[in-house]
Amino acid sequence: MKQTELKEFLDEKVTLYNHPKFIESDPIQIPHQFSKKEDIEIAAFLTATISWGNRKMIIQNASKMLELLENTPFDFVMNHQENDLKSFENFVHRTFNSVDLQQFVKSLKHIYQNHEGLENALSIKDNSKTYQTAIHEFKQHFFEIPHSYRTQKHISDPLKNSAAKRINMFLRWMVRNDNTGVDFGIWKTHNPANLSCPLDVHSGNVARKLGILKREQNDWKALTELDKKLRKLDKNDPVKYDFALFGLGVFEKFS
Repeated sequence: MKQTELKEFLDEKVTLYNHPKFIESDPIQIPHQFSKKEDIEIAAFLTATISWGNRKMIIQNASKMLELLENTPFDFVMNHQENDLKSFENFVHRTFNSVDLQQFVKSLKHIYQNHEGLENALSIKDNSKTYQTAIHEFKQHFFEIPHSYRTQKHISDPLKNSAAKRINMFLRWMVRNDNTGVDFGIWKTHNPANLSCPLDVHSGNVARKLGILKREQNDWKALTELDKKLRKLDKNDPVKYDFALFGLGVFEKFS
């Protein structure tokens, strides 16, 4: 496929899937239940963190997490007492368990108290055009308070060549805004041109089939390769093609 044909094909799929209907079957529905900026951020961050595996199960368990936070995520994070975390004891989503959720609540409080919140903590501060270092530094800040070592695995580190799929998805939700009502676009200090595609099995396989990704592993090197191609198709909003790659893979079994 020539670049113009490819762009036309993918733009068509973006229009098809980047639509409010998409919300009904996607984990992004969880943060859409909130209207306050910090509530949206925290609900989105926790939901993105457990976004692997069966989508129905992700949505179900993300709802459970928010119930445990009394459906007031920001208020709960900022004002909880140690005792309030006991209700988390039976929570589990795959390898993310109650110990991890307790840690995430404490670390989120630390981020809001000492790093001016998630928007600032994840901002690009090295003049680069990707979130590679920003995510690495965010992870360091997130775990600079006492924590269980096991919980560290739930935030990826792109400097260790992880594709950081879940944080990149969270960033897309927060930064990208094209008025279709799917992504939130509430982080005005961030630039959508710097976003990377949340690379997973589906989007990776579709990208390879389309010839826009050669690398076999779904890691940060592959993401860099994919970024270059997608930024040629739309330099201001490259990550919109996540809708096309995801839709083709999950709904159309294209790969």
